[in-house]
Amino acid sequence: MSDGDASTRRPLRTDLTPIVDAVAAADADAFVAVGDRFDADLRYLTRFAGPDRAYALAVVPGDDDATARAVCCAPSLFRAQAEREFVASAHDRDDGDGDGEFHDGVAREVRTERAGDHAGERAAAAVRDLLGGEERGGDEDSDGEGDRDGLDDGDPTILVPPSIPHDAAVYLERAGNGLASTDAVTTARARKTDAEIDRLRRVQRAAVAGMARAETVLAASEVGGDERERPTLRWEGAPLTTERLRRAVNATLAARGVRDASDTAIGVGPSAADRHDAGDDPIRPGETVLVDVSPRGPDGYRGDLTRTFVVDGDGGWERRAYLAVESARAVALGEIKPGVPAKTVHGEAVAELAAYGFDPNAEEGEAGFIRGAGHGVGVSLHESPSLSSGTELRPGHVIAVEPGVSDPSAGEVRLGDLVVVTEDGSEVLAEYPFGIAPTARE
Repeated sequence: MSDGDASTRRPLRTDLTPIVDAVAAADADAFVAVGDRFDADLRYLTRFAGPDRAYALAVVPGDDDATARAVCCAPSLFRAQAEREFVASAHDRDDGDGDGEFHDGVAREVRTERAGDHAGERAAAAVRDLLGGEERGGDEDSDGEGDRDGLDDGDPTILVPPSIPHDAAVYLERAGNGLASTDAVTTARARKTDAEIDRLRRVQRAAVAGMARAETVLAASEVGGDERERPTLRWEGAPLTTERLRRAVNATLAARGVRDASDTAIGVGPSAADRHDAGDDPIRPGETVLVDVSPRGPDGYRGDLTRTFVVDGDGGWERRAYLAVESARAVALGEIKPGVPAKTVHGEAVAELAAYGFDPNAEEGEAGFIRGAGHGVGVSLHESPSLSSGTELRPGHVIAVEPGVSDPSAGEVRLGDLVVVTEDGSEVLAEYPFGIAPTARE
């Protein structure tokens, strides 16, 4: 990305201690996650960016005689990448040669044997090996207990994320394991490290560049059409549509080294209420133009920036809505600090919108419907904490604060920024100016 040399940034690494602790607290035997590179939990845990086929992670706590261990069951063609991203990057960087202790005390390894088996089967085999037993298949002893060397307290209990694929869960259970769901990964992902915040800040700066491109295009547009037609905006000699504006934004994102991830949302007038409208609608003067830019950076972390513009507006509903939403955003930011329940932020934003005359009880599709005030952002665009939850905010939580109101006949106004909770308040990760009338920003 152009605001910093990616080659000089150290690889991200995840502290697996909370997973080890969760296994111990649940009196379980191991933790298993199964997915592919699109599974946010697994990518967070392993920092392994490929492949698009299923692989697995197994984690087993240590004891007085053994250290905790983690095994990434990767496809054989991806062994070198897994060794680099999952194992080498987790070594203590003070060891000089990079082959010393692991930074969190959890020993890591990559296994590529049994590549033809399902990832769930491979994970079950890894767990059995790490626990010192033999994998239980279809053969059982006459008493129905199978061969369980080193495991004499019944079937192992494995913690799994709620999102584990059904087929993987079936294979784990067939191997003689009991499964229990855990929110340990969700909890660990919610609070970002300094390195994660750095990634989020960088991708949000790219989102700022994309937003500047959108606003500049709108500012440069002219009203076209004759008296018999409903006027539309024209840019560079052709009608300006949501698709053309989206492509202009995405080209800027690509130039900044990030991907649009099919999440650049442009909505106009009534269609703005569809948060990720992918249509090709003409952009007309006097209509709200909602621009939501949510790119994905090289390490998987997401940005989220939202602004609303009106070209040649008449200062009616959209102006009143803009003032209300801008005020609600400021109120919400003022509430963000450690120890505050997340739903308090949402509640104060809603109260501010109500003070401007918007009905807090309006249903979606009704005039004055109030959008949620925001959500957590990380390797997923929507993750914990939600601002409608009772979760207490903590330093390291990163939230998209984006209150909004909509009217099916007029459009939607929404303003959103990415904010990190600090020790004594909050910080906007990348500032972008406000103003309902678009201005050239490039």
